[in-house]
Amino acid sequence: MMPYVDGFVLAVAKDKIEAYKALARTACAVWMEHGALDYVECIGDDVPYGQLTSFPRAVMATEDEIVVFSWIVYRDRATRDAVNAKVMADPRLKAADMPFDGKRMIYGGFTTLLQALVERAS
Repeated sequence: MMPYVDGFVLAVAKDKIEAYKALARTACAVWMEHGALDYVECIGDDVPYGQLTSFPRAVMATEDEIVVFSWIVYRDRATRDAVNAKVMADPRLKAADMPFDGKRMIYGGFTTLLQALVERAS
């Protein structure tokens, strides 16, 4: 069975990036403790503003914001639904101050079409 993935794109103000990193570390711990297989947060480094479409356009990023691209991997959709229910009830995230505009966050769940992994050295 191929894994299930939740994907996220959002914009974070440059002056709130340290607060976002702290939130990401907490969120990672929460998701992994509740059963996620992998949790990845990426800060935009080469994310051009496109003429028609782009990550910055999609989240209406301003000049003082950085695009963040994230994903969480689960065994399957049922596991994702169960994990997310536990995460949403977790007090560590309920009390968190979100250092970004959630109304501009793009997110969705995806079934895996293809996956290739390279073994990582320990």
